[in-house]
Amino acid sequence: MKNSHHEDQVKDIIDTEKSAFHNEEIINSFSSEEQKKIIRRVDIRLVVTMGCLFIVSLLDRTNLGAASVAGMQKELHMNASNNGYSITSLVFFVTYTLFQIPTTVIIRKLGPRIFLAGIVTLWGGVMIGFGFVNNWESMAGLRAILGGLEAGLFPGSVYLLSTWYPRYELQKRNAVFFLIGSVASGFGGILAYGLSQMEGLGGLSGWRWIFIIEGLLTCVLGLGSYILLVDFPDKAPKSWKFLNQTEVSFIITTIERDRADTNVEPFSLQKYLANGKDSKVWAYAILYMLATMPSYAIAYFLPIILQESMHFSVVKAQCLVAPPYAFAGVVMYTQAVYSDKWRLRGPIIVGNALVAILGLALLGFLKDPAPRYFGVFLATAAGSSNNIRGQWKRAFTSATSIGGGSIGGIIATTVFRAQDAPDYKPGLIAAILANGLIVVVAGLLTLKYNRANKRVDAGGKPIERHIGFKYTY
Repeated sequence: MKNSHHEDQVKDIIDTEKSAFHNEEIINSFSSEEQKKIIRRVDIRLVVTMGCLFIVSLLDRTNLGAASVAGMQKELHMNASNNGYSITSLVFFVTYTLFQIPTTVIIRKLGPRIFLAGIVTLWGGVMIGFGFVNNWESMAGLRAILGGLEAGLFPGSVYLLSTWYPRYELQKRNAVFFLIGSVASGFGGILAYGLSQMEGLGGLSGWRWIFIIEGLLTCVLGLGSYILLVDFPDKAPKSWKFLNQTEVSFIITTIERDRADTNVEPFSLQKYLANGKDSKVWAYAILYMLATMPSYAIAYFLPIILQESMHFSVVKAQCLVAPPYAFAGVVMYTQAVYSDKWRLRGPIIVGNALVAILGLALLGFLKDPAPRYFGVFLATAAGSSNNIRGQWKRAFTSATSIGGGSIGGIIATTVFRAQDAPDYKPGLIAAILANGLIVVVAGLLTLKYNRANKRVDAGGKPIERHIGFKYTY
């Protein structure tokens, strides 16, 4: 028996060495320039396409602020007595949170092309319906449906990107995906102002045309994305025109060499939910919740603050939303590039939180509009895949992290109350406290990862059950 066991061990070592040799052979069959061209083709088909879908996602969930200053609240009788605006903002995040975890399972089963294109097209139809509601209660119901449909896009996109790129090539792609969406959607106020000028056309108010036209745009992009999106690399069909089978093998090999998790285990609900026992999964969710709370608050309430508190006109209140998002995009991409280059995460997160605290303080507690508006720039600029192995665990972590973000949206819509308008000081104080907690949580995670890496260096237990794997912090 001992000899048999020893022979099995020797066989496993030989098989591993053969596999490693074969993998290196695949990678070395492409020159450095050819490898870059392959990755560039994936970037265009995957990152750019999903970035465009993220544009309409952010536009469709945050255009309430623009519609509000264009007359929606008055026409639908949203006021401080019924909290109609806050409730309509909030219900989106309830269904958005509930559907996070199921969607990451569904996308793996159906495939990204069918799933992502399908949900985007469906919620575009819901957006068109926004333009024909007669009361705020109906709009709140449609917002709940919108939240359930949008729940699959962001975690599905983050998960899909993580299956195509090695860990230290991923952050730049995440940044570009987020950059395309957030910066373009930042100009949504300018688009909304233009659409609101359709006032009276077809007997409809200008704010209704914001939803109708943006809903039509969403439907067009949803249908077009079915042609452009790509499936998971391990499910690559032979009919793909932009990559041949050898090039797909190159992609899979680079991922396998980086974290050895391209093989997908059969789905088990028990094992899937068991990933929740890992404390760092919930730490990521808490971090994202704390980060998105101020972000959503700015998205939903900045046009109102600009108009009612800083006394800008409707057109200026809608258009002045764009510059801070453009500035934030530049900052975010620069940070992502150096974060990958230096393999650094925690200090950048802490730095962002400290800058956000300064920006929110300027926005909330100064009287002069100029420094308050500058505060918006700082707060917006501060707006996991590296430390998780295993396809299903990364799917679960994507869902819980983005779910944490949606809880941040719920908090934002409840602490920014109608009775606190137009300055919303209690909400801004809550946003400052959230960024303070980010510093604490990120610091604790950094300490945890540093200790774990030192244990590995000392010959201790492997991290994530993979020899050689180390945390990024």
